[in-house]
Amino acid sequence: MQRSATPVLQNERADILDVLRGFALLGVMLDNLFGFTGWGYTTQAQHEALATWPADGIVALAEQTFIHGKFYSLFSLLFGIGFAIIMLRNEAKGINPLKVFYRRLFVLLLIGAVHLFLIWEGDILFLYALVGMLLPLFRKMSDRKLLLTAGALILSPLIFDCVYVLLQVKPGKFFEAIAFASDKATGIPTDSSFSTYLFKEGSGWQEWRNWQASGWAYRWSYLLDTNRIPKVLGMFLFGLYAGRKLMHLHLENYSVVFKQLRLWGFVIGVPAAAACTYFEIFQKHIPSPVGLANTFFYAISVVPLSLAYTSAVCLHWMNAKGNSRLKILAPMGRMALTNYLMQTVIGIVLYYGVGLGFGGNIGPALFMPIGIAVYTLQVLYSFWWFKYFQYGPLEWIWRQLTYGKRLPIKK
Repeated sequence: MQRSATPVLQNERADILDVLRGFALLGVMLDNLFGFTGWGYTTQAQHEALATWPADGIVALAEQTFIHGKFYSLFSLLFGIGFAIIMLRNEAKGINPLKVFYRRLFVLLLIGAVHLFLIWEGDILFLYALVGMLLPLFRKMSDRKLLLTAGALILSPLIFDCVYVLLQVKPGKFFEAIAFASDKATGIPTDSSFSTYLFKEGSGWQEWRNWQASGWAYRWSYLLDTNRIPKVLGMFLFGLYAGRKLMHLHLENYSVVFKQLRLWGFVIGVPAAAACTYFEIFQKHIPSPVGLANTFFYAISVVPLSLAYTSAVCLHWMNAKGNSRLKILAPMGRMALTNYLMQTVIGIVLYYGVGLGFGGNIGPALFMPIGIAVYTLQVLYSFWWFKYFQYGPLEWIWRQLTYGKRLPIKK
């Protein structure tokens, strides 16, 4: 009898992976708030005009140093681990794992496309689905080559940006031109009022639609200019290595590795992240030669700090012998897709003119605590949800479309 692929059951899940997903969602949301609230678009003069300045500046610098980039890297690592689990689990059952994997990715691509093109330009799912389709190319690679390739991809922006400086080009120029043309057609301003377009009084549905018409192009221009594709693929491969080794099931066997990653991740990552923040905010960017300093410090700060955070959580989990208070984050991580998209809806409702319109005139000293409060509510909601249901709502739909079968959602 031919076996059919089935989703991972609750008793087959590794709690530490769900805890890490829940933890990653905190950093991702706090980073995304700089887009939802318009802080990332407003000028320095507008920042300093707020009553909460200079506290806003201090919080923003701390976020840039310790959060920005580190948590999408953790999510990328977990994505690679998830791929390895799908491979190993289905191969053990004699099932072709690639069929399951590509069906799963295709559904994610559709979800990401709706999110990116229709709802919020800061989407990461579409990129993950596209880059994830390359992962099967590496599944037969030896452990040593896998790690070397991952490291080379993480450092490759240094080479790419040197080329961009020499040629004085920006790889995202094509998408940037599409965005500019769209803004001209829809009437989005190009002066300083651009920063408050979504948040000004009277802004509503039409402004949001105009914004999304060019937002996806700005997003992909940024992703290409910052070499996000090789960075994400590199973290996918680190995750593939960790998943292949079943590190999530045998944490104790890797305690020395985690301790080294925690130590050197912080020793190298913290000062490099501080330098990266300086060059990111106060200096010129690529294709200016000065921008190469930012590229270098980003490369040696984001991944080391991300791995240090991950290792710190794993070591704490081991020391607590599975009874860590962080276990409260596991339900959040079990429905990571639902919670990620829910954060978008909440961000738009709270900050855009189409919702309550709090954005544009609020700084990090206020919106970061609000973000933590929203995250706390999500943790509690996720905990309640799994008292009655087996899957998160979007996870349930995702799994049914992936496996082509009806799955009971209620316990």
